Formats: sequence, structure tokens, C-alpha cells
Amino acid sequence: MKRDWPIDGDRREWLVRRNCSLTPRQTVAVWAALLALSLGVGLFFTLQGAWYVLVFSVLEMTAVTAAFIVYSRHATDCDRIVHEHDMLFVEKVRGGRASTIQLDPCWVRIEAPQRRRDPIRLVARGVTVDVGTWLPEEARRALARELREQLAQ
Repeated sequence: MKRDWPIDGDRREWLVRRNCSLTPRQTVAVWAALLALSLGVGLFFTLQGAWYVLVFSVLEMTAVTAAFIVYSRHATDCDRIVHEHDMLFVEKVRGGRASTIQLDPCWVRIEAPQRRRDPIRLVARGVTVDVGTWLPEEARRALARELREQLAQ
């Protein structure tokens, strides 16, 4: 996970991504192998006279396909935080949709996670943005510290 880029002048950027175990190519390969195995079992039992096993195999393949679609849709989710020219930009990508929130660093309050699963909260003038959801607890605390230090400059 590449999280921080070097400072270029007065620009600093953090990128927080999900930790996905499979690459897109590996995901397709695993999906195809599961479908082939399920179809093979269904066809084998259909040839033995138990046609209803094929029906359950098709139901299973449908459920596996739906699960892989959901996984693939959120595999590219990320939070990008950019501090540049006295502005703080937070870009959140969720399910292929991107939204950008612009905050004034003079007004930003950074709330570090209090409990184990809490995200980092950036609060400014009534706007609250949660970031760092996928980071482990210590990494979230470190990111909150880095953001505080950067905004204090």
C-alpha cells in the first residue's frame, strides 16, 4: 500500500487503498475455476440420472458470480488526501464512484480513532469526512498524526 508521496513544494498526498488479496486476473481465474468445477459436478450427476443436482449447481454458480461482482466492484475503493496550496482535498472512491470534498485546513479538526474500528474523521465547518477505514489501527493513528503535523505547518 503506497500511502504517502514525497513533498513537491507545498503539496503532500496520501493514498489509502483496500488490501485486496487477488489481482483482477487472479480473480477471473478463480471465478472460472469455481464455475467449471460446479458445472462439472452438476453435469456428472445429471448423466447419472440426478438432474436436480445441476439445478443446484446453477444456483451456486449464480451466487458465486454475484459475490465476485460485488468484490470486484469494491476492489478499487480508495481515499486520496491531498494538501496543496492551503487547501485540503479528500477524494473518496466507492464502488467506481468518486466524490471530492474540499476542506479549509485552518478549520480542519482531525479526530483520531478512539476504538479499534473507528475511521479517522476530518471535521471542518459542519462537514465530516471519514478516511482510513481499511488501515490497521496503528497505521490509522500514524496517518492521523501525519495529517495533524502537515496541517500544523
